[in-house]
Amino acid sequence: MASTSVGNEPFLETYNGSFLQTTYPAIRNIQSALIKAGLGNQVKVTCPLNADVYASPTTKPSDGDFRTDIHDLMIAIVKLLSDNGGAFTVNIYPFISLYIDPNFPVDYAFFEGASSPIVDGSITYTNMFDANHDTLIWALKKNGFGNLPVIVGEIGWPTDGDRNANAQMAQRFNQGFMTHITSGRGTPMRPGPVDAYLFSLIDEDEKSIQPGNFERHWGIFTYDGLPKYQLNLGTANSGSLVRAKGVKYLEKKWCVLKPSVSLNDPKLADNVGYACSMADCTSLGYKTSCGMLDVRGNISYAFNNYYQKNDQDDVACGFQNLATTTGQDPSTGTCRFGIMIEVDSAFSLRLQRLGSNFLLMLLLVLLQLCLSFS
Repeated sequence: MASTSVGNEPFLETYNGSFLQTTYPAIRNIQSALIKAGLGNQVKVTCPLNADVYASPTTKPSDGDFRTDIHDLMIAIVKLLSDNGGAFTVNIYPFISLYIDPNFPVDYAFFEGASSPIVDGSITYTNMFDANHDTLIWALKKNGFGNLPVIVGEIGWPTDGDRNANAQMAQRFNQGFMTHITSGRGTPMRPGPVDAYLFSLIDEDEKSIQPGNFERHWGIFTYDGLPKYQLNLGTANSGSLVRAKGVKYLEKKWCVLKPSVSLNDPKLADNVGYACSMADCTSLGYKTSCGMLDVRGNISYAFNNYYQKNDQDDVACGFQNLATTTGQDPSTGTCRFGIMIEVDSAFSLRLQRLGSNFLLMLLLVLLQLCLSFS
């Protein structure tokens, strides 16, 4: 059974209600369009929602319900999903709880058993995933939809951009989660298989960092297909991730700050700011993968990231004559100075065709939407 997603976490509190009036009509119209196209039984509509659409005032899952400010709206959406055989899709991120609350018990985010479990009647919760998931189940149950299927649309752990985001913690969480769901136990309130999608395959260097610098580092692979850590997904005999094959790189050269340039040069600040605004400097910060670099190293990292993003164009390593290229890899420790990968012409052509097909599909969906309004 296929599904189509409408929006992504539209009711985040940080959006200040921007999508409260449009999300439900959009879901309803897409559903109507699918039915008119004869696809209502094959394709189901859903709307990925953040876990903040429900909550428990006591931390006990059994006290959970939908947020009071959107309660009626959530019930309308849930009823639409239920009436059409759809599923409730939720994104659950224990990492975010740890990120926003320094007092959050670290071990509760993982799956080895918490030192401070939550006792809810006869049930003891030792990890946040089970407790969060079952808070949703209780919210659905209290409002008459206890049997609605639930999909975990996103769950994962980032590897950089924050002191709690690294390969060791990501491996600990993702392997714990995979072991947990492949056991088939489910959660106390919803025993059995869990329908979940691990987020994500590779890093996204242009993703918005408004929530935090970690947002660009959710991948289990690096941009060039290198596994960041070992992870048994239970789908192969090897029990480990395999690097991408046939990846070709540009020349082994990097853009760095000229050794002769003084750190007091008045042009430095603007050039570093420009490089970071156009490329990605989220690996530079307190306890990040490149957090141990000195000032010159930070500047070189920024320059090189911009240089590689522009396919090693000589002009991209100018920076008002502050930078130069080198054949000596500046990488050190956990800090990797990357080299851009080649994109051959055949792959580029496939991407162009994929883009054309996507536009065609989008036009067809828009046409169906127009028909549903008529």
